[in-house]
Amino acid sequence: VPISARALICLKEYLETSRPLLDKRNKSEGIVFLSVRGVAMSRMGFWKILQKYVNESGIRKEVHPHTFRHSFATHLLEGGADLRAVQEMLGHSDISTTQIYTHLDRSYLQQEYKHFHPRAGI
Repeated sequence: VPISARALICLKEYLETSRPLLDKRNKSEGIVFLSVRGVAMSRMGFWKILQKYVNESGIRKEVHPHTFRHSFATHLLEGGADLRAVQEMLGHSDISTTQIYTHLDRSYLQQEYKHFHPRAGI
């Protein structure tokens, strides 16, 4: 899975500074994110942290952990990424699963039509 340079720096900082403080039992090898109790962070634990930051930021839409995955795929496809490459990045075995993310907005579709169709200006 691709990761940005900034995200990599943040992850490295977490692994070097915060995570060792959480690993109280020293039995969490292979687990990246730990809860305050030093065990693997649960889905609900991650969701609660996410909701805290969503609320603090003033975002009024519902945001779930899957929103990041969905946004990642949508931004790639809207930016012109190859559907097959996005399938690989998301780890989908079937391309039809990846095609769920191809629900592009109408303005983007209109823009693509005008740019690529030879008779769009007629």
